Amino acid sequence: MAKYLVIVESPAKVKTIKKFLGANYEVAASNGHVRDLPRSQMGIDIEHDFEPKYITIRGKGELLASLRKEVKKADKIYLATDPDREGEAISWHLVQALKLEGKKVYRITFNEITKNAVKESLKNAREIDMDLVNAQQARRCLDRMVGYKISPLLWAKVKRGLSAGRVQSVALRIICDREEEINAFIPEEYWTLDATFTIPGEKKPLVARYYGTPLKKQDIKSKKELKEIKETLRRADYNVTEVKKSERTKKAPLPFTTSTLQQEASKALNFSTQKTMRLAQQLYEGIDIKGNGTVGIITYLRTDSTRVSDEAESMAKEYITENYGEEYAADNVTEKKNTQKIQDAHEAIRPTDISRTPAEIKDSLSRDQFRLYQLIWRRFTASRMAAAQYETTSVKIDAEGQRFTVSASKVKFDGFLKVYHDEEEKEESNTLAKGIDRYTKLKFESFEEKQHFTQPAPHYTEASLVRALEELGIGRPSTYAPTITTILARRYIVKENKNLYVTELGEIVNNIMKEAFPTIVDVNFTAAMEALLDGIEEGNVKWKTVISNFYPDLQEAVEKAEQELEEVDIADEVSDEVCEHCGRQMVIKYSPYGRFLACPGFPDCRNTKPYFEKIGVSCPKCGKDIVIKKTKKGRKYYGCIDNPQCDFMVWQKPVDKKCPKCDSIMLEKGNKLVCSSETCSYVESAEAVEAAEV
Repeated sequence: MAKYLVIVESPAKVKTIKKFLGANYEVAASNGHVRDLPRSQMGIDIEHDFEPKYITIRGKGELLASLRKEVKKADKIYLATDPDREGEAISWHLVQALKLEGKKVYRITFNEITKNAVKESLKNAREIDMDLVNAQQARRCLDRMVGYKISPLLWAKVKRGLSAGRVQSVALRIICDREEEINAFIPEEYWTLDATFTIPGEKKPLVARYYGTPLKKQDIKSKKELKEIKETLRRADYNVTEVKKSERTKKAPLPFTTSTLQQEASKALNFSTQKTMRLAQQLYEGIDIKGNGTVGIITYLRTDSTRVSDEAESMAKEYITENYGEEYAADNVTEKKNTQKIQDAHEAIRPTDISRTPAEIKDSLSRDQFRLYQLIWRRFTASRMAAAQYETTSVKIDAEGQRFTVSASKVKFDGFLKVYHDEEEKEESNTLAKGIDRYTKLKFESFEEKQHFTQPAPHYTEASLVRALEELGIGRPSTYAPTITTILARRYIVKENKNLYVTELGEIVNNIMKEAFPTIVDVNFTAAMEALLDGIEEGNVKWKTVISNFYPDLQEAVEKAEQELEEVDIADEVSDEVCEHCGRQMVIKYSPYGRFLACPGFPDCRNTKPYFEKIGVSCPKCGKDIVIKKTKKGRKYYGCIDNPQCDFMVWQKPVDKKCPKCDSIMLEKGNKLVCSSETCSYVESAEAVEAAEV
C-alpha cells in the first residue's frame, strides 16, 4: 500500500490534518524552522557571493532524525508549511536538511484547515517556488546584516544586550518622531457656544452650536470674541432659515486583513498584537469542536488581501438571506484598492464556515478565543451585507447676522449594523422635533459656553502603529507583532494605558541610528526595500543583487560610526553623593531602566540608590529641587525630589520662570514656553527669554 508523508509546521495541525487524510497518509511536524543562520556569527559569506551559511537549529537534531525515518517509508512527500514566504522557505530548508533531492517531493498549501481545502491542495501539488524562498532569504540576510553590524556598536556606545533591526529601528523612529511632535505642540485656545431653545408643544429642548455667519464658518478663538458675539445676540430674535433632509449610506466594512484584525482587536478587546496573533493561530490550526472533532475555524491569519473565495461568497449570501432576509444580502461587494503589493494568494481572514456561529461553538473555546472568533465572524458577515441607510436632518438658525446649526440622523435601514458596529463608530444621540420647519417658532432659553485647547497628535498605540507601518509600506503582515514585541522587550518603548512612550534608552538608540545610519531608519528607504523584496518574489529582481548593493554602504557607515561616535559612550559620571557605607563618591551607572547611583567600590561595596538629576528649578509647591524621574515603565517626567511628601509632577521640562498672567510655573515645549496651568493660555518664545536674560 502506498505511503504518503505530509510535513506541516505546527504539531497542533497534525491531528486535524491526519483525520482528513486517512490511513495512507502519515502527518508529521517540523516545529517551525529547522535551519537558520548561526547565532555566533553573521553567517553570510561576504567574499563568496554573499552565500548564507545555514546550520541545523540547536535541539532540532532528534526531530530531523525522526523525520528522516518517516521519509524512508514514504513514496511521496508533501511539504505543507504555511502559505507565505516564510513557509515556502521552511519547505526548502526541509528539502536540504532531510536530503530530499531526487525524491518525489511536492509543495502543497491551503488557506484553511478544513477537509475540502486539504484534499484540494493535494490535487494542486506543485514544486517549491524559489522566488518566494529567495525573497525570504533576502529579508533574513538583510535583517542579519543590520543586526550583527549595528548591534555591537550599540553595545560599545551604550550598553550590552541592545539591538538594532532593519524594521524595528524604523518603528522606533516613527514613535520618537511622534513624541517630539507632541512635546513641541503649542495648544491654542478656542471656545464653543451652544444655544438652547424651546419649541411650543415639544418637551425636549433644541440645542444648536454656533457656526459663524451665514457666509462662512467662524471659530471663536478667545473669551473677548465670545463676549462680542453674545453681546450682538443679547436681544436677538432667532429664526429657522433652513431645514434640509437627506439620506446617506454607510458601506459595509471590508473583511479583516492581519493589520485591521490587530487594530480592531486592540480597540475592541484590548488585545496586544502578540496576543491577537497567538489566538488567531490557535483558531486557524484547529479547535476541538464538540461533535465535529478538531477543525480549523478561521482562514490563514497572515494576509493583506481582502479577497474572498467564490465558495465563501456563495455560503455567506445563502446564510445572510436565510437568517436576516434577502434585503440584507449585498448585491455586490467592493475590495480594498491599494497601489502597494498585496499578497493576493491568501484570502481575507474569515470563518471557514459562516454557519458555525460564535454562540454555537462558545463552549469549545476559551473566553479570549471566543471573543476573537466572534469579532472575525461578525466582521466577515457584515462585509457581505447591504449598506446601512440613514435619514439626516440639518437645521440652520440665524439671528443678527450670526448662525447656529444642529443636525441629527436616524437609521432608516440597519443593513450590516445588524451584526457589526465598528469600535470607532459613535451612536447618533441628537434627535430633532419631527415637525420642525422654517415656520417653527423658537424661544431662546440660555447659552452654554466652554473653553477648549487644541490637542496634539495622540501617542501611538499598538493599533495605530500597525496602521502607520502598513500605510507607509514598512514590514509585512508577519512582521508587525514581532517588531512591536521586540522594541517593548528591549525597553526602547513602554506601554501605559494602551499608549506607547519612548524611554530614555529608546531616545539614545534612536539618536545614534539617525546620526550614524540615516538610511536604515529612513521610512522611504525601508518601504523601497520592501518593494524590492516583492520584486524578488515576482521573479523580477535577483536576491543577491539586493544584498550586494546594500552591504557596502552599511559597512562604510558602521566603520565611520565606530570612529565618530566615541563621544556618545556613557561613562560613569562621579556624583556629589557620598556612599554612606564606605565614604567613596558614588558614580552614575546606566541600565535599561535608567540611571542609578552605585558605589565604585564594587564588589567590596554593593551600595546602590536611585539617581535623581536636578534641573536647577525649585518646586512651586514646596521650594525643594525638581528632578527628572521615571514611571515604573520607564517614561520620563519631572517631579519634586521630596515625593511622596510633595506631589508636584509635570511631563514637560519646567523652567525657572513664572507665568506673568497667573504666576504658575512655565514649561518648555519645543522653542516655546507655555504656562503649566490648564486654564491659562499664555505662551512666549523661548528665544526671546534667552535674549532678555543675556
